[in-house]
Amino acid sequence: MVLSMTGYGRAEQERSGRDITVEIKSVNSRYFEYTSRMPRSFAFLDDKLKKLVNATISRGKTELALTVVNVGAPEASISVNLDLAKGYLDAIGEMSSALGIENDVTAGTLTRFSDIFTARKAETDEEQLWADVKAVAEAAVENFVAMRAAEGEKLRADILSRLVYLEQAVGEIEQTSAERVQKYTEKLYAKLKALLEDTNIDEARILTEAAIFADKTAVDEETVRLRSHIRQYRDILEKNEPVGRKLDFLTQELNRETNTIGSKAQELAITRMVVDMKAEIEKIREQIQNIE
Repeated sequence: MVLSMTGYGRAEQERSGRDITVEIKSVNSRYFEYTSRMPRSFAFLDDKLKKLVNATISRGKTELALTVVNVGAPEASISVNLDLAKGYLDAIGEMSSALGIENDVTAGTLTRFSDIFTARKAETDEEQLWADVKAVAEAAVENFVAMRAAEGEKLRADILSRLVYLEQAVGEIEQTSAERVQKYTEKLYAKLKALLEDTNIDEARILTEAAIFADKTAVDEETVRLRSHIRQYRDILEKNEPVGRKLDFLTQELNRETNTIGSKAQELAITRMVVDMKAEIEKIREQIQNIE
């Protein structure tokens, strides 16, 4: 299964009184790069989430966003210091009597004295919280990988179609290359005949020149290696593992052998095919930059 390095996955669940949302997205990168966005109070989960994501993907610039909202449990508990509140109430009553003013104290008045109240953050069961976040994160990763797989299949199909073209072009080059020596021999014979007119032509010399020409322009080794690389390409595309780096290396080899054929080519038809092949290899190279 070929995976694209571009993908997006999201999951949202309510667990243990919390609405938990995890979003994951990634773009191309030579290595695995991880960043995250989450409330500071949940930062202790960051390393665990990174390992969870990295266990599934090996390449790509990846960003994870975690949101947790309490929906069934209070985030904090509020306690009232009744003795202190009574103290404030008595003091206000004493002040009212001493100054001869109305004592209009209400419960709302006492709320202005913040030291009467103490807010305590609700205790967090970190193990339970991690279990809940992990479950949601795993669902997000599953959706994330599914999208990368769908994109990867499109890339794989495109590359395979281009490999078919390359294989056909190699066959045409082999056929054209096989004919070129005979054409060269005939051309050389005709040229010598025109120059020497009635003088006898040294057939052995012509055959020697043709052999030298054939040796200098032979592309058999290059076409054999190209066919081998194409077979390897197809085999690698069937592997269930990250293959981007292997394909990158193999693409360089395809390009190198094609360049060598171009430098040896003495036929315009072969030169044209080499140009077309290089264009297809470049398109393949662009595609594999997206593959994990």
